[in-house]
Amino acid sequence: MIPRTIGSKVEAALERQAAIALIGPRQVGKTTLAHEIAKTRPSIYLDLEAAADRDKLSDPVLFLDRHVDKLVILDEIHRVPALFEALRGIIDAGRRAGHRTGRFLILGSATIDLLRQSGESLAGRITYIDLAPLTVDEVDAGDLEQLWLRGGFPDSFLAATDDDSLELRESFVRTYLERDVPMFGPRIPAETLRRLWTMLAHNQGTLLNASRLASGLSVSSPTVTSYIDLLVDLLLVRRLPPFHANVGKRLVKSPKTYVRDSGLTHVLLNIETFEDLLGHPVSGPSWEGFVIENLITAAPSRAQSSFYRTAAGAEIDLLLELGGRRGTWAVEIKRGLTAKPERGFYNAVEDIQPTNAFVVHAGEVRYPISESVEAVGLREMIELLSGTTTTKSS
Repeated sequence: MIPRTIGSKVEAALERQAAIALIGPRQVGKTTLAHEIAKTRPSIYLDLEAAADRDKLSDPVLFLDRHVDKLVILDEIHRVPALFEALRGIIDAGRRAGHRTGRFLILGSATIDLLRQSGESLAGRITYIDLAPLTVDEVDAGDLEQLWLRGGFPDSFLAATDDDSLELRESFVRTYLERDVPMFGPRIPAETLRRLWTMLAHNQGTLLNASRLASGLSVSSPTVTSYIDLLVDLLLVRRLPPFHANVGKRLVKSPKTYVRDSGLTHVLLNIETFEDLLGHPVSGPSWEGFVIENLITAAPSRAQSSFYRTAAGAEIDLLLELGGRRGTWAVEIKRGLTAKPERGFYNAVEDIQPTNAFVVHAGEVRYPISESVEAVGLREMIELLSGTTTTKSS
């Protein structure tokens, strides 16, 4: 098992809240992490995809009252949505009896019903924590290229060969299209949704043009938008919003879209090896999406992420509004080993006046580019966001 940096955050949350919802796409490692946490305390694990475990909760109050002194792990809770209402009463009764924290660890593979149901029933009783695929700081320094090619789903990253990894990711895609999408959303033809997902991979990091995508799929623009909504809710696609500010400029208003896991981007485009990736037109946009996912994951949970672009060409790939004294950070992303931003980035920095401005490159050296802009490698940029490295180079 690769230790997950978020594990300590989950442990801390269990010490202060009754229920923790660990949210992430299927096969991202939620169950593995939950079992590791279970080793540290009396626990019981229920897999609600298994009929036998669902049957145990036919009378949830009766069953769970027998385990009031244990951490109850409820995996794939969307299978029993009615359980949320029961959990509210169980948590409240436990609080009155002195069992206020560390009661439930809820695992979910999508934001849709899980967040809506728990938001209605467990307000003030639950904390949400996102578990993303593996990030650069969770793997060895020499494994960055492998992580970028194969993506961060643990089985894919740890596969014996690139071919094995590709097969695992292809199976992942089929599972979502044939099983999970029908479970969470309206009936959508798997072939149509795969074509859309592939089109989004081809257009990685571009402005969303629903009309053009709809034309390619022979459906309406609202239908395309609803399909993308579903992929976003399943944590498979990121819709990065434009930054809104009163800067006296004509700002782009459309969001940018990214297939969130680089390994899924590559399997959708039939990119098999690292050499294939470097020679593919999506190489630059794929790296940009890979960096953005790593940085958003590393940023504080309350950080707001966006991009900045004006009609005149001023552009910042990623803006992170961290809040408080940390302010707003502007990030330009370059695939090369050296960092040389375009004039549009400097113009955008002049518009926004961020607290810090960085160019993240594929190397490891950190150095000043100008008085207000620093070049930095991805791993150190993650450390900057986590607060383990200072924001000014020596």
